[in-house]
Amino acid sequence: MNYIKRTWMPLPVCNHTNSSQVSTSSHHTQVTSVKFDEISNLASLQVSLNGIIHLDEGIRVMDGTSVMGYQMRDSFGSHKYLSYFAQFILGLLRCNTMNSKATLGVIDQTKILSSLNNADDIHKTSRMMKHAWDNYRIYGWGHNELRPIARKGHSTNIFGTSQMGATIVDALDTLYIMGLHDEFRDGQKWIENNLDFSVNSEVSVFEVNIRFIGGLLAAYYLSGEEIFKIKAVQLAEKLLPAFNTPTGIPWAMVNLKSGVGRNWGWASAGSSILAEFGTLHMEFVHLSYLTGNPIYYKKVMHIRKLLQKMDRPNGLYPNYLNPRTGRWGQYHTSVGGLGDSFYEYLLKAWLMSDKTDHEARKMYDDAVEAIEKHLIRKSRGGLTFIGEWKNGHLEKKMGHLACFAGGMFVLGADGSRMDKAGHYLELGAEIARTCHESYDRTALKLGPESFKFDGAVEAVAVRQAEKYYILRPEVIETYWYLWRFTHDPRYREWGWEAALAIEKYCRVSGGFSGVKDVYSSTPTHDDVQQSFFLAETLKYLYLLFSGDDLLPLDHWVFNTEAHPLPVLHLANTTLSRNPAVR
Repeated sequence: MNYIKRTWMPLPVCNHTNSSQVSTSSHHTQVTSVKFDEISNLASLQVSLNGIIHLDEGIRVMDGTSVMGYQMRDSFGSHKYLSYFAQFILGLLRCNTMNSKATLGVIDQTKILSSLNNADDIHKTSRMMKHAWDNYRIYGWGHNELRPIARKGHSTNIFGTSQMGATIVDALDTLYIMGLHDEFRDGQKWIENNLDFSVNSEVSVFEVNIRFIGGLLAAYYLSGEEIFKIKAVQLAEKLLPAFNTPTGIPWAMVNLKSGVGRNWGWASAGSSILAEFGTLHMEFVHLSYLTGNPIYYKKVMHIRKLLQKMDRPNGLYPNYLNPRTGRWGQYHTSVGGLGDSFYEYLLKAWLMSDKTDHEARKMYDDAVEAIEKHLIRKSRGGLTFIGEWKNGHLEKKMGHLACFAGGMFVLGADGSRMDKAGHYLELGAEIARTCHESYDRTALKLGPESFKFDGAVEAVAVRQAEKYYILRPEVIETYWYLWRFTHDPRYREWGWEAALAIEKYCRVSGGFSGVKDVYSSTPTHDDVQQSFFLAETLKYLYLLFSGDDLLPLDHWVFNTEAHPLPVLHLANTTLSRNPAVR
């Protein structure tokens, strides 16, 4: 796509006196009297496109209305909201229908017309998904992941030794959301006929929970197909033996056949990991809701109660907890790897409960206050970053994984203490800017795994081992949340920059691959197409360029693998046969 950056164009201000001629609400202005069917009509409006205007949340028109030849779709593929340029034109027409006069200034017509004529790029993100999926279908079908250059299946120890089709399960809801229903049905057939959890294979409890149980539950809620619920419950039963520890804190790994569990050999003092045992709540609560069996709910609530009783140094949760003794391991605290999704799930437990789980909200608010006090700093260059508390001091390094926190702060702004919503919106925007800088300061415009803020070095990776990009979603995830809550066009611009960079440097003939050094203009590929690329990265890109009524955030809460689960009181009304799904 020959993408032209959007010029900031708030909608025309009309000097009208008859307010009854336009319907307004706190959210948007509705226009129903304008029908603009022929793209040739553009010529008659070109002279009016020179305007400086004010952008609100958007103008909507009645279904079936075509603007500039875009049948309810903008140049990003939104099915419900018109492009900014079409909104601008409708705003001018709105002024004309009220016999009013718009305030005009100067806007580059070339940029507007160029963007309007990129009709072939409307479905760019879904085409990226098709490329990733089709090649996996050909070269890696049934395997957990894909080696797109070697063109063969791939797996890691988090999935064990069996072919569990992680990419299939992880990608299902993305396929469904994008309307790729033939591909969705192919995945469903594989799951019905091949997905078997009665295997002698040791898997990560955390990873199979967020990818498999989360993915299956989301596919069930979206499609209504019973097989997905059945498989989710079958797998959950296989994970329960992991909780058979002296404290009830689960092991990191469990053998699906024998039920024997253990922790990672590299974890401090044989500990379980905060982000792993603390990222089960959403899925397990839904399992109890769907089955009527309280055991899943009891397991995660026991973890919460234990954590509430423990001392927390400086109010922070260390990343390591020994499941035998119930004591903290190394005092290492991070909002990135090892800690990240624990904090995310505190907030989302509250959201998923329709904001009635006040205990979870208090734990989240307390944690965020401690994080702000001890981990968040501003660099000399004015970039806000989240460091890591390690060995008694703050390490001024931020990981790509921690970039999700910008979206978390924004998502948690509503309901925050002492009317601090504006503060957390701003904090989320600052984190988004910092993470965008980590992308922008590389040769490939893709972000490194982690980046430092030491002296003259800001938002740049220093060690070679930190310069890789493995198709991670967290930065784009934060852009999406910021877009949903602010509608500031910079987040779509930044998201599109990332999409173009992924397409240019990560796309290979057999799929998409991570790169080993984002600072090298001639990157080397790692030859792995991660399942989360289809589950998260491409889904968040698609949602970023879609309308707000596609999976609205007051109905759906996304798990840490970007699998949407409904707010619980809506769970029985959000199947695809019900309009509430969108």
